[in-house]
Amino acid sequence: MTSETARRWRRRFPDEASTPATGSATLKRSLGRVDLTAMGVGTIVGAGIFVITGVAAAEKAGPSIVLSFLLAGTVCVLVALCYSELAAMVPVSGSAYTYTYATLGEGPAFLVGWNLLLEFVIAGAAVAIGWSGTLVSALDTMFGITLPSAITASPSEGGIVNLPAVLIIGVVVAVLVGEVSLTARITKVLVGVTIGVLVLVVAIGTPHIDVANWTPFAPFGLGGIVGGAAIAFFAFLGFDVVAASAEEARTPRRDVPFAIIGTVLIATVLYALVSAVLTGIAPFGTLNNAAPIATAFGGLHIGWIGNAIVIASIIALTKGLLLIVYAQVRLMFAMCRDRLLPSNLATTGKRSTPVQLTLLLGTVCAAIAGLLPIDIVVELVNIGALSAFAVVCVGVLVLRKLEPNRERPFRTPLVPLVPILALVGCILLATTLDVLTWVRFAVWVAIGIAVYLGYGRKRSVMADPAPSTETVQAER
Repeated sequence: MTSETARRWRRRFPDEASTPATGSATLKRSLGRVDLTAMGVGTIVGAGIFVITGVAAAEKAGPSIVLSFLLAGTVCVLVALCYSELAAMVPVSGSAYTYTYATLGEGPAFLVGWNLLLEFVIAGAAVAIGWSGTLVSALDTMFGITLPSAITASPSEGGIVNLPAVLIIGVVVAVLVGEVSLTARITKVLVGVTIGVLVLVVAIGTPHIDVANWTPFAPFGLGGIVGGAAIAFFAFLGFDVVAASAEEARTPRRDVPFAIIGTVLIATVLYALVSAVLTGIAPFGTLNNAAPIATAFGGLHIGWIGNAIVIASIIALTKGLLLIVYAQVRLMFAMCRDRLLPSNLATTGKRSTPVQLTLLLGTVCAAIAGLLPIDIVVELVNIGALSAFAVVCVGVLVLRKLEPNRERPFRTPLVPLVPILALVGCILLATTLDVLTWVRFAVWVAIGIAVYLGYGRKRSVMADPAPSTETVQAER
């Protein structure tokens, strides 16, 4: 087999191809270390805790959801260390998709990107559903306004469409079509609000804790703690947003690893504290809804403080949604630029943002948020993320073997122990997900394989680095 034939079958980006080709669409580098950390914290701290805590506590772990968050956070720290090595080596858009392209090759990379699309789009829908639930609860408790279930619930929940969830996605899309610096400025303000809210939740809720609510502490046993961690894993997905924004970072090799690891550590501490307070002030069975903080504090009757927390929760969820939609657009931008998906979508407007992709993915996300319930949405997010994270861990091991002398601005410590532990953690959490979730995921993967073999493999940059004018016109 000639070297050219081997390259075409392996299709793995070499070191010099780990950045966008000359003439291809690129994004403006305008984000600093504080911006990146704020975007990571902004996605993690808020979106998950305001949506997932109630479902995970009620159905999986009970008060031991605290341990579930610590377990999920530990797995995420290990994965974040692997992400950081590859992010520093391959500082372009695409996150785990790009890293896999540089380590395992084009086919696995496409499937990772395909699964990350599932993660990001569904995660955006989940946060929008949580935003809607919190808004509906706030209008009811604060102003006595009860919106009809026909426009606030999915069809499976007795409604027609979750209209508030659809509308907030529309607002987010309108912001994202502007320059990325606008998104970063808005994010930094909203992150401050979010952390302030969670500190307030802990400070106000702690005196109202009834330890009787913590008994039994682990009603579903060890399996419940692990199962809760699999659901709680959704709350830590924001560090992937940092990786996805690497191409817009001014000094990605230094700042992206710092932001990824810092984001996960901050989130783990805050989540453990907030989940302990929520399960302490309300029986865990009452938290099984899309707005657990609003539910828990609504029963305390503590006046304006409780209302302020609810309003700030809505602001925090808005910020989380903004960044999740941002990440999904950057991921698909990378895949389209590599021509594994239609390349005409990888275009940027006057503000150097991919407007077409933002509108397209925003529409898909809004449709899912308007029509599906939150429990189905959350488990689909997690299985997509866990599969991608597992491949990243394998990628670190593979690249250490294939290119041991390649420059690594950040090195994952204790290799191979850390990647192996991270991989085992991902597999352990994935095994707790429902069988039906695995069936849905298998269908999604099968569709992805068909898209890659029928479209992406023939048109990718590795198949034909310099496509003809006819090929590009045919795609358009």
